[in-house]
Amino acid sequence: MLRIVPSIFSLLQTQTCVKSRYRYRTLCSVVLQPDRASTCSESVSKPMLEQHQHSGMDPSLYTAPPEVRGMTCLDKEVFSQTVIVPALRVPKEVLNKLVKSLKKVALQRPGIRRVVEVEGSDDERLLLLDPASVSSPSSFSDAEAEALQSFGVPQELQRYELRLTYDNLKSEEVLRAVLPEGQDVTSGFSRVGHIAHMNLREHQLPYRNLIGQVIMDKNPGVTCVVNKTNTIDSAYRNFKMEVMAGEENMVAKVRENGVTYEFDFSRVYWNPRLSTEHERVVALLKRGDTVLDVFAGVGPFAIPAARRGCTVLANDLNPESHRWLQHNCKLNKVERKVTTFNLDGRAFIQGPLKQQLPVMMKGTVSVHVVMNLPALALEFLDAFRGLLDQGHSCDVNLPQVHCYGFSKEDDPQKDVVERASASLGFSLEGLCSVHLVRNVAPNKEMMCVSFTIPKEVLFSRESTQTEAIEEPAPKRQKCAETTN
Repeated sequence: MLRIVPSIFSLLQTQTCVKSRYRYRTLCSVVLQPDRASTCSESVSKPMLEQHQHSGMDPSLYTAPPEVRGMTCLDKEVFSQTVIVPALRVPKEVLNKLVKSLKKVALQRPGIRRVVEVEGSDDERLLLLDPASVSSPSSFSDAEAEALQSFGVPQELQRYELRLTYDNLKSEEVLRAVLPEGQDVTSGFSRVGHIAHMNLREHQLPYRNLIGQVIMDKNPGVTCVVNKTNTIDSAYRNFKMEVMAGEENMVAKVRENGVTYEFDFSRVYWNPRLSTEHERVVALLKRGDTVLDVFAGVGPFAIPAARRGCTVLANDLNPESHRWLQHNCKLNKVERKVTTFNLDGRAFIQGPLKQQLPVMMKGTVSVHVVMNLPALALEFLDAFRGLLDQGHSCDVNLPQVHCYGFSKEDDPQKDVVERASASLGFSLEGLCSVHLVRNVAPNKEMMCVSFTIPKEVLFSRESTQTEAIEEPAPKRQKCAETTN
C-alpha cells in the first residue's frame, strides 16, 4: 500500500541504486548540508506547501474525490486515494529515541504505520511526518531541530507516496466529504455501552444510515447507532429513537464510577454526561446517612449511595426504570440497603417519605433528598409545605435537598433559587448553594440547588394541595424491600 515516489533528482542514480518499488527523493537539504544546496532548485527555500501545490502535497493530507459527495449508501472503495507525505530517513539505532522527540509532528493516522522500511537498507527506516505540521525543514521547532542534529539525522525531507483507504480516514473526514458543502457535520455521540446515541439535524436525516455505519466502523465496540426522534418525555424521561445502523439490541451494560448498570436504553433515562454529577453528590454522603431519591431512574445516585453504606429509599414513576433499578441493586449486591418504589414523585414525598421522615430526623445521621428531574423537579418542592405535623418540630435533624432544574435565563443561578423559593413558599436567598452541572444547549443550563428544608416549610400549617405536574395518574404503590 505504501511506496516512496521515484527520485527525479538523478535519474541515473535512481536507475543504478534503487532495486525495488521503495524509492525516495530529497526535497531539500540546505539546513544541515549546505554543500549540497547547489543541487536543489531555486524554490528549495520555500515552504513545502508552496512547492507542492501541483505535486499532491496537501496539508490536510486527504481530499475526498468529488464522486463521494451526496452518497447515501456507503461505498468504501470510492474513498481510496494516494497522497504525498514528508518523511525523514533515520538510522535504525536512534529511531525509537527520535520518534519520542518528534511525536508532535509524526504522522498519526488510523491503521497507518508511521515507521516504514527502506528497501535495500537494513540500517535505516523512514519516519512519516504530518504534512499539516511539517511543510519545510524550517517547520521543526528548536527542540526538534536540536534532536535531529544530536542524533545525526539530516533535515532532508523525503517525498513518500501513501495509499489511504476508507479504513485510514477519521469519521469527520468521511462525513465532511459526503454531506453537502456548507452543512454542519455531526460525528459526536453519547456512548451507552454498545450503543452510540446521536441527535441528527433535519438536513442530515437523508444520510442517517450512512452516518450510522461510519460511526460504527470508526468506534470499536459500538454495534448499534440510534438517533433520537423526539424530545424526552417528562413523565418517564425516555424518548423515541430509530436504529440507524447495526443490531437492534437496546439492552445496554455500562460501568460508571465503579458501578455496573444494565437497562433497556429505549425505555429508561440514562445520561452518560452526568457521571461527574453523580460522583459529586455521592461524595457528600457518609456511612449511615439516609438517602431519599425521588426520581431514581435505574439507580445512578441510589446504588453508589448504598455501596457507600447509606440506607436508601429510591423511587421512579416509570415501571421499566423501577424494574431495572431493582435489577441493578441485585447486580451490585446492595438490595438489602435499597427499598424501591414505583410511584409518582409527589405521591412518594407525601407517602413513604412522609411516613419515615420523622424517625429519620430524630437520629444524628444526615438525611439527603435527591430530586433529579430537571424539567420538573423545582415544581415538586411544594410537596414539602406542611408535610409534617407541628408536634415533630422540636430538636430535629432537618433533611438536605439537592434539587435539579433547567434554566434559560441570563442569570441561571438566580433563576433556580427564585423558582425553588416560590415553590416552597419561603425565600432561600442566602440559605442555599447552587452548582452548575452542565451546559445542555445554547442558553440552557442544568443547575442543582442544595439547601436544608426550613422548619417554616416542613411544619407549615398551610399545606399546598397541588395536582401532579403533567404526569400520569399516580401508580398503585409497589414497595419492594428487595431482601429476598
